[in-house]
Amino acid sequence: MTLRFLRLLLTLLLVACTVQAEAGVTRIAVIFAEADDPSPASFTGMLGGMENTPGVEIIRLTLRDLEEPRLSQLLNNAQRGGPIRLAAAGGNIGPIAVFYPDIGEPYRSVFSKIIEGIEESAQAKVSSYAVGSNFNAQAVSGELKRQDVRVVIALGRNGLKAASALDKEFGVIAGGVVSVPDSEVRTGAILSLAPDPALLFARLKALSPKTQRVFVVFEPRQNAWLIKLAKDAARGQGIELVAQEAGDLKSALAIYQNIFATADAKRDALWLPQDSATVDDSLVLPLVLQESWSKGIPVFSSNVSHVKRGALFALYPNNVELGRNLATSALGMASGSPVARGVLPLRDVLTAFNTRTASHLGLTPSKAQQQGFDLLFPEQ
Repeated sequence: MTLRFLRLLLTLLLVACTVQAEAGVTRIAVIFAEADDPSPASFTGMLGGMENTPGVEIIRLTLRDLEEPRLSQLLNNAQRGGPIRLAAAGGNIGPIAVFYPDIGEPYRSVFSKIIEGIEESAQAKVSSYAVGSNFNAQAVSGELKRQDVRVVIALGRNGLKAASALDKEFGVIAGGVVSVPDSEVRTGAILSLAPDPALLFARLKALSPKTQRVFVVFEPRQNAWLIKLAKDAARGQGIELVAQEAGDLKSALAIYQNIFATADAKRDALWLPQDSATVDDSLVLPLVLQESWSKGIPVFSSNVSHVKRGALFALYPNNVELGRNLATSALGMASGSPVARGVLPLRDVLTAFNTRTASHLGLTPSKAQQQGFDLLFPEQ
């Protein structure tokens, strides 16, 4: 039995162990003996077919990626169900640049945690740039070229705006934003801060199995992409999603009042997305929470601060894990692997839960569910 055969056997075993299905996406790790090893034509054709299959993501690796500590990282992530955090095979990936807003607390800490996750997972040098009013795109482009940077991770609106002003030869992966205009979407993925509706609805059904209908008010320019995902996710949970458009707070308030006038506590719930035109902390939120409390309608949110004020639960970003996924996407782009395009919902989430609201609504989570909550209100 040759060493090459043993390596091939190890490759097949690892491929079998690291296939992961997650939210309709199957990630498959394909490991080649060497970075420059020519694959048989049958393998090349098979991979090409899989890469063009909707819902399938191919991650190419070499045996170098199976060396310590990379092998341990691969196995640990596979065992805990996490995505494979290794770059595609072969070649010098080069450094990665991170643009983040030069901003004060509490937002600075958020971006610091995301950068911490990027640095943990990046198998390359990470150079961070605070973007302020004096950012010079031409000068920074020249510096990045001298460092052989190929990909920029842009955080926040300011970071994305700065990255969009760079020379077009740089790939851009973005995060730390809810959504962006199509004109600012360049060559890579945008990992949104908007929690995946599939995760929201799954959590809702676990806590309130009786819920059959969910209302949501949204502004199309901000959240049409998210509502499209939400409709598919709702069907998967046996939920009817009633999505109503509003262009401003005044029209949104009228819709909320109509919702609570007709809602049925036995089967209905309300979702508050991250939407500046339809969800306002000073006008909309007090009305919604008051009506929710008096009529027994569960309200869940994509904003953790709403739970402190009385919403049943919210999903919010796990910033370090988000950083790790941004690093994975950036490494894949730098090494030429297929990278998802457009805005992607947040799946690296934590859960905040309001025990007082749950008790008032007659919802008692199981012990297993309680262990899955990362933040409890009122504070214990």
